[in-house]
Amino acid sequence: MPGEIDLYGVFLPALLVYAVLALVLKELASRLLVRIGAYRFVWHRPLFDLALFVLLLGGITALAARI
Repeated sequence: MPGEIDLYGVFLPALLVYAVLALVLKELASRLLVRIGAYRFVWHRPLFDLALFVLLLGGITALAARI
């Protein structure tokens, strides 16, 4: 896993890039869950969204470590 990612000469921490990617994926997943009505089974939506973000971030980090 690289410590930094070069983006046109600007070095960004890898975790920042992974977190932005996880945030975008969480928003897409959240919109899908709203559309299918899955949030009516969720007790605390902000806590669920945070857990979804953490799971996505962990998965992206694990995938990046394998590559």
